[in-house]
Amino acid sequence: MAKAGEKSSSSWKKSLKRKAAVEEIQEAAGAGDGATESGVQPPKAAAFPPGFSISEIKNKQRRHLMFTRWKQQQRKEKLAAKKKLKKEREALGDKAPPKPVPKTIDNQRVYDETTVDPNDEEVAYDESTDEFASYFNKQTSPKILLTTSDRPHGRTVRLCEQLSTVIPNSHVYYRRGLALKKIIPQCIAREFTDLIVINEDRKTPNGLILSHLPNGPTAHFKMSSVRLRKEIKRRGKDPTEHIPEIILNNFTTRLGHSIGRMFASLFPHNPQFIGRQVATFHNQRDYIFFRFHRYIFRSEKKVGIQELGPRFTLKLRSLQKGTFDSKYGEYEWVHKPREMDTSRRKFHL
Repeated sequence: MAKAGEKSSSSWKKSLKRKAAVEEIQEAAGAGDGATESGVQPPKAAAFPPGFSISEIKNKQRRHLMFTRWKQQQRKEKLAAKKKLKKEREALGDKAPPKPVPKTIDNQRVYDETTVDPNDEEVAYDESTDEFASYFNKQTSPKILLTTSDRPHGRTVRLCEQLSTVIPNSHVYYRRGLALKKIIPQCIAREFTDLIVINEDRKTPNGLILSHLPNGPTAHFKMSSVRLRKEIKRRGKDPTEHIPEIILNNFTTRLGHSIGRMFASLFPHNPQFIGRQVATFHNQRDYIFFRFHRYIFRSEKKVGIQELGPRFTLKLRSLQKGTFDSKYGEYEWVHKPREMDTSRRKFHL
C-alpha cells in the first residue's frame, strides 16, 4: 500500500509541474497581446520565451496546440512580408527591381562539359557521319517493327497496338519465342530501320529497347507511369492516320543529342499539319516524358490541347554500339547509380 501511495504522489507532482509549465506558456503568450496605439487588440499569437522548444512540452495535446499556433504565426508573418513587398513594388512602379528567379534543381544544374553548341563544327561533322545521317539527309524513310517480350499480357499488347497508331509506318509482330539476335537479321532483310521491344514484369510494361538498324546504336530504357488511352481522363478521340509533328525538348548534352536523334528517326520527315497531332519527348532531370496531343484552334488567338494517349516515362539505362548484343556488345554509356547519382543537380541528358 505504501508503494501505491508513493506512485500516486509522484504522478500528482508530475501533473502539478505540467500545469505550471502550461500556465507559464499561457502567460508568455499573453504578455505580447497588449493593445496597439490605435486601441485595437491584435490577434493572439504564440509568443514563446527565448530558447524554448515545443518538444519540451510533455502533454501531447498541448504540444500539438502550441505547434499549430506557431505555424499560424509563421504563416501570418510570411503573408505580411509578401503584402509589404507588393506595396513597395507598386510604389516604385517601373523602377522596381526585377523579381528574383526562384531556385530550382533545373536552373541550378551542374554544368556538363559535353553540352552541345549548335554552331560547333565538330558536332556538325559527327551528325553528318553518324548512323542517323541517311535519315536526316532524306535518303531513307523510317519503317518500324514493334514487338514485345515472350508471352505478353493484355496491357503490354494494348500499349504496343496504341504505339503503332502514334508512329507511322510501324508494324506489330509477336515474338513467339524468337530471340532478338534472330529477329534483327530478319528485320534488316525486310528493310526495317528500327526495332522497338517492350518488356514487361508482373503483367506491367517496365522496359523498352530501341535499336536502330542496320548498324545501331541500341538504347535500353526503364519504363514507368504507363497510362493507356482508356485510363486518361478527358482524352480526345482516337488519333487519325495523319503523320504527327515531333517535339524534342531539353536534350542538351552529346548523349542527350544522340537519344533525341534516335527518337526523331522514328517519324517521317513531312508531318501533315492538317492532322494537328504532336508527339512530344520532354527531358527533365534525365526522365523522358512521352505525350501525344491534338491541338485545337478555339479562336484566332486561343489554342487548346487535347491528350490522345498513350503516355509513359522513360529513364535511360544504357546505350550500346551496334545492334542488340547483351553478351559481347560494346557500351557507349551505362547508368551506374552509386557513381553517377551522387549529386541531385548532375544530369546526363
